[in-house]
Amino acid sequence: MWNQKFALALSKSIVEDEIEQLRLIKEAGFDGYFPCWSRDKDLTPIIEEGNRLGLILQSIHAPFKNVKALWEEDEAAAEDALSEQLECLRDCARFGAPIMVVHVFIGFKDHKPTQIGIQRYSVIVKEAEKLGVKVAFENTEGEEYLEALMLAFRSSPAVGFCWDTGHEMCYNRSRDMLALYGDKLICTHINDNLGIKDFRGEITYRDDLHLLPFDGIADWDDIAARLDKCGFDGIMTFELTRLSKKERHDNDIYAAMTATDYLAECFKRACRVAAKRRVHQKNA
Repeated sequence: MWNQKFALALSKSIVEDEIEQLRLIKEAGFDGYFPCWSRDKDLTPIIEEGNRLGLILQSIHAPFKNVKALWEEDEAAAEDALSEQLECLRDCARFGAPIMVVHVFIGFKDHKPTQIGIQRYSVIVKEAEKLGVKVAFENTEGEEYLEALMLAFRSSPAVGFCWDTGHEMCYNRSRDMLALYGDKLICTHINDNLGIKDFRGEITYRDDLHLLPFDGIADWDDIAARLDKCGFDGIMTFELTRLSKKERHDNDIYAAMTATDYLAECFKRACRVAAKRRVHQKNA
């Protein structure tokens, strides 16, 4: 019996008021959502409204601007970054979020994971095991750091993988990340992309567009087949934005829509992706 559920990332690009956004997500047909965590943001009213609406709290996204410090020698900066991750993790447990999504690195120049970084992440993993929350390491820039953590903690029941389909196409140069970590897949960030804009192959954050599925160059038949191959049966979670990156205009068409129309289109695209999986399963 097919009973696929869809979740959508909260994004202030949709509407500024995230409480209002939850209502619009529910009306559009989505089953769940995930918010981003920060120290200066109280998630309590958002979680309470989500519960009132009967929406599933699929995950909470940990902050990532400071995670590079976890791999470096500056103890003060690393201690603050680690504390930030642990605070988010404890809020996941407090609010009943089963998954904390983690970007393990930020930046394009460094490619050398450190032992001290793995040791610091071990603190996060051990706390997650204690709290009963899963940590989903996401594919972003810095594949070497993801590889180091997945090798170190693959056996932990608290560690899983979050697959971002758009990141794979730009940050990972279309390398098949599910072939590497599909056995640990517990979370998806589904979105489309146009690959790497610079023909010389230099990647920047402006390549990470988070387009609606079928608006980029992704092969959705292949994506559906790969999801099925690794046996993913969880909530299909979409991470999308209405706004274009600086000096780009790829998402402008979404910004011209009303929030209601945009979310209706998001739901249609989610259904189309799910339909690809149904067809693949039927033909398997």
